[in-house]
Amino acid sequence: MTRHDPHAEGGIRYPWAEPPAEGSATEVAPGVLWMRLPLPMALDHVNVYALEEEDGGWCIVDTGIQSRRSIQIWETLLAGPLGGRPVRRIVLTHHHPDHVGMVGWLMDRFGAELLTTRTAWLMARMLILDAEDRPTPQALEFWRSAGMDAAIYAERKAARPFNFADSCAPLPVGYTRLQEGSTLRAAGRTWDVRIGNGHAPEHLTLWSRDCNLVIAGDQILPSISPNLGVYPTEPEADPVADWLEACGRLAGHARADHLVLGGHKLPFTGLPLRMRQLIENHHGALTRLEAHLEVPRTAVDCFAPLFKRRIDAGTYGLALVEAVAHLNHLHKLGRITRKRRDDGAWLWHREEDSR
Repeated sequence: MTRHDPHAEGGIRYPWAEPPAEGSATEVAPGVLWMRLPLPMALDHVNVYALEEEDGGWCIVDTGIQSRRSIQIWETLLAGPLGGRPVRRIVLTHHHPDHVGMVGWLMDRFGAELLTTRTAWLMARMLILDAEDRPTPQALEFWRSAGMDAAIYAERKAARPFNFADSCAPLPVGYTRLQEGSTLRAAGRTWDVRIGNGHAPEHLTLWSRDCNLVIAGDQILPSISPNLGVYPTEPEADPVADWLEACGRLAGHARADHLVLGGHKLPFTGLPLRMRQLIENHHGALTRLEAHLEVPRTAVDCFAPLFKRRIDAGTYGLALVEAVAHLNHLHKLGRITRKRRDDGAWLWHREEDSR
């Protein structure tokens, strides 16, 4: 991969114009490789990283989903860019399938150690084991509360839901906990562990003490904002508050020269600006949403002001959980009220004195 001259987009710079080709790797810094795996969704890729270990092996950060194609690509990566050297450790930034999917496969293959946060490990382990043939009563209630379209509701009610086990290898028992204030030694560097929240609870990020590298997972991304969702497991959650707190805290560590290695899109610099953008994006969405609630509306009625684009079948579920998240946040701030409609949907309405 040829390194291109940096180019700017509103102060955000991308040192590489293109990602590594499938089955190949780009060296972003000495001892640090960037690789990419495909995803069968609108966001069609996930970035993973390899950090060289002192004994010549590798520490892998995130892993992609489990699929036959992913296994083939990992075999190519292991034999090619990774030089046939063993994977000693795996760092998991957060519990989502595109990051944890191949962790168990790599652990079994190499006897590798898993390092992650306690919440990420518990959620990944629980969700991979939790196979459902039909939606739970709690899921049906959650969808009704959000005002899900009747046709979509009927289809989902009768269908087998997505299970983590569909795209994740079984996760073995045993891990090493990383938490705020922990350090990790890899690729000849000492990395500070800093914890984010909002997109996923106890989301791990790594900040090098010895150079300008930040490994951010999905906590910090360029050009897109990570999904902040509420789910039937915790319908009153407020991930927007968690997100804004984490962004404000992590912004205090940001430098303009930091090279951010995220879970999606391209590595970038300009982190202080990007942190401001991520915060302002959600404040803007909340302002538009509050104005939209001049008349009572369901969560599904709130897609337009939040996303400002067409929501199709492929993005409907993510849009729904993010709409609920922003409504929950305004409700907990006392800026909107809600009441049940006869069909069970919450109708959200702006408080008169918040205008």
